[in-house]
This record gives sequence, structure tokens and C-alpha cells, in this order.
Amino acid sequence: MGAQWKAKGKALVADAKGKLFTKLVKEITVAARSGADPSQNARLRLVVEQARKVSMPKDTLERAIKKGAGLTGEAIHYETVLYEGFAPHQVAVMVQCLTDNVKRTAPEMRVLFRKGQLGTSGSVAWDFDHVGMIEAAPSQPDADLLDLLCHVAFNAPLLTRRQRAENLRRDKPDFFDQFGDEARQILNELLDRYTENGTDQLRLPDALRIAPISDHGNAMEIAAKFGGADSLRHAVAKLQTELYTT
Repeated sequence: MGAQWKAKGKALVADAKGKLFTKLVKEITVAARSGADPSQNARLRLVVEQARKVSMPKDTLERAIKKGAGLTGEAIHYETVLYEGFAPHQVAVMVQCLTDNVKRTAPEMRVLFRKGQLGTSGSVAWDFDHVGMIEAAPSQPDADLLDLLCHVAFNAPLLTRRQRAENLRRDKPDFFDQFGDEARQILNELLDRYTENGTDQLRLPDALRIAPISDHGNAMEIAAKFGGADSLRHAVAKLQTELYTT
């Protein structure tokens, strides 16, 4: 079991790093259109610094720059697309995407906005001003990104994921007590996964396929311990809410 757990953990880390590299390669490729020399291209310099911080291989970085600058003969079709709309509770949202296929990106955005409303151009842009970019890194390795953002923007207390989990268990035992023994154990295991790797570990149904949660059965069997799929989704959503209101 220990070896299996380590293997799954490594696979998750590798998958996350792969997605990050793919995103950065796209950004480098687009930025390099304005020149392959980072000292003369501020946008490229910023993205290159981000790539180096996450240990992107040198050959991958150089290949992306050459590709974007047109030095490899490959055609580049990445473009920036801006979507506007509303999240739940009518919260205005603007999403900037870098894509090589707008026809594929548009339906994906509609799915992401399914609990809110995808608007038309100009529907919320009037309520935003682009004033710059804030870049920050947490001093603790398990600091929560939402806490970091609130700390930078509003000088709110900076909590780690471990502190949030401990606060929830200490201050809101009633949340866990409303569930049966095994359902309560599953929620605590999800909370442990969140502590180690963040809110991605609370995403259903993927979270149910990772040990030790998967040890409780398949997705249907786990849902049954909560009284059904809807009750399971509600319990996990409530867990996330309680984490950020504790």
C-alpha cells in the first residue's frame, strides 16, 4: 500500500508539472513573437523568469522561444481571447485565455460557467480596470493560494492549509458529527489530502479514485455512505465552504 501511495503521489506531481509547463510554453511562444531576446522583450523576460522558477528544462525553454520568434519555420497560431460573465451569486468575472483553437475553448468556457452565466463582450468589462500584475510566493510551502491573494490584496492573516484544516476540526466538530462513521472518516481523509496538496484534492469524482479514499469502494459505494451522489457533492462543497469561513 505504501509503494502504491507513493506512486500515485508522484504521478499527481508529474501531471501538475506537465500542465504548468504546457501553459508556460504557450505563454513563452506568444511573448517571443515580439523578439527572442528577453533583455529587449519585457513580456518574454517575465515568463522566462516564471519558467526558470519551476525548473523548466533549458532545451524546452529555448525551443519555445525559437518557435515563437519564427526561427524554426513552424506556424504559430496561439491567440489571446477574453471571456466575460458571472459566477454564482452574480459575481462578475473576466477570464483571459491563451488558445490555439478558439472553437474548442468556447464550449469549455461554457461548461466552466454552467453554474453562473457566460456573458457577451462588454457585459462586465466596464466594471474592471487592468492596473498590473501581482506576483507573490508564500513563505510556507503549504500556504493556501487564496489566503496568499487575500494577504497581498487586503493584508488579511496568512494561513497555511494545515492551519485551516486544524481550525475546522477544532472549531466546527458539528460539521463532521452529522455524518456516519465511515462518511466522517472519508471527509477527514479528504481534508488530509487538501492539507498536503490543496483544493484540487477535493474535486469530484477524481478525489474518489485516490487512496485512501478509494479504499472505501468505487464512486457509487462511497456516495451510498453519504446517502447518494447529491448528498456526497453537498458534503464536499460544504467542507470547502467551512474551510474558508473558519
